[in-house]
Amino acid sequence: MLSHCKAVVSTQSTGIPKTLTLIGAGVIGVELGSVWQRLGTKVTAVEFLGNIGGAGIDLEIAKNLQRSLQKQGIKFKLNTKVISAEKTPEGIKVVAENAKGKQEQITSDVLLVCVGRRPYTSSLGLENIGVKMDGKGKIPVNERFQTNIKNIYAIGDVIDGPMLAHKAEDEGVICVEGMLGGVPHINYECVPSVVYTHPEVGWVGKSEEQCKEQGISYKIGTFPMAANSRSKTNMDTDGMVKVIADKETDRLLGIHIVSSVAGELINEAALALEYGASSEDIARVCHAHPTVSEALKEACVAAYAGKPINF
Repeated sequence: MLSHCKAVVSTQSTGIPKTLTLIGAGVIGVELGSVWQRLGTKVTAVEFLGNIGGAGIDLEIAKNLQRSLQKQGIKFKLNTKVISAEKTPEGIKVVAENAKGKQEQITSDVLLVCVGRRPYTSSLGLENIGVKMDGKGKIPVNERFQTNIKNIYAIGDVIDGPMLAHKAEDEGVICVEGMLGGVPHINYECVPSVVYTHPEVGWVGKSEEQCKEQGISYKIGTFPMAANSRSKTNMDTDGMVKVIADKETDRLLGIHIVSSVAGELINEAALALEYGASSEDIARVCHAHPTVSEALKEACVAAYAGKPINF
């Protein structure tokens, strides 16, 4: 996998830049922008889409994260495309244009281009042995991860699906089990995603927008970290938990978390979805107090019963 993330600097200095412009406010963009902002850099992110965090993030969660990062000082220019970038004695000059056609110039010490990732398959010599690839450089595989040449297998970033290390690791295990006669199975709906900003974002399952697109009848439960005892004790109250459940069966469809420990909390959510749990199931599980994980329970109580207990 190659990351489309590169930097153009205005000087040869290797110190912390005073200003930085990000092209792309998807997962990689906001992660790196969050790091540099916390190191003292003034960060401006230019994003073509109308939301940060990439195409798959729940939009309510994206707005919650954006508010938090803006409070920390990151500036976002959404629905905006980059027209040009030029290295000048004053710095890197970027010309951007918003959806209304208005252009503006942004000058910074460093330009960081973060526009996504692509599979690293072009120089592996796959064409020499007859392995087929699609138009995007990915390798088509069957349910056993076999390519068109049956004794050659492919997993991870070079095949379809999210480019995540934990997804690739599970595929590796399942692939080898299949080679040894097992029945391969992986539920990609239960592969969690995490954005490593501060606060972090974690999600698993469907977003609210996906439920609408698929015509699924759903209900929602939310709980703010500002009402969670552990978050208040830690003085780290930015964020929320959002639970989406089937309106008729109460089966969990998606769980979305913004929190400083979202990457940890999302694993309980993934386990719940993998085993087909309902929001009532988590609502009735005793969670230790005070812990941030209580916010997940409270959101499930809200989805199941209509309102949380402690908010």
